[in-house]
Amino acid sequence: MKHEITPKTEFAVLGGGCFWCLEAIYRRLPGILSVSSGYAGGVRSHPSYEEVCTGTTGHAEVIRLEFNSLQVSYHEILELFWRVHDPTTRNQQGADIGTQYRSIILYHNKEQRRIAESSKKTAQPLFRDPIVTEIAPLENFYPAEPHHQQFYEKHPNQNYNQVVIRPKLQRLKQEGILPREA
Repeated sequence: MKHEITPKTEFAVLGGGCFWCLEAIYRRLPGILSVSSGYAGGVRSHPSYEEVCTGTTGHAEVIRLEFNSLQVSYHEILELFWRVHDPTTRNQQGADIGTQYRSIILYHNKEQRRIAESSKKTAQPLFRDPIVTEIAPLENFYPAEPHHQQFYEKHPNQNYNQVVIRPKLQRLKQEGILPREA
């Protein structure tokens, strides 16, 4: 008798610059069930994109991953996180500047916190400057407006997608980190 392997669903919330970029990358990672762009780590309930961009809400642009932990572990998700953004720049990723673009890992439980802190220590030797990534408990996740969801797929010819996201995806495919057909 065959035993079916059923998904063990877990969640992760990460911020590393513009959520469009992280969303496009993680949507292509095997084991990811869904990715939502949104806001977390701030003080205002249900903020809008415009409010978050003012820098007054304290929120970061983040993604919420739903993943099958039998296919991809939280540790593997974080290994990719360190590779796809610069965790040594405070409140900035490339030309995107502001507190909403900060590097942040928002954990769901003590085990995720332990893994995140360990992963950060393991990643530090990969960088010349100190990692400034914030590791904090997730209090609330607010989905971004519908036009921000699956932005790369909906607008493949948009300038930001062509200049920032597409080259990153191509590099990750060439390095064998993402599947070539992704």
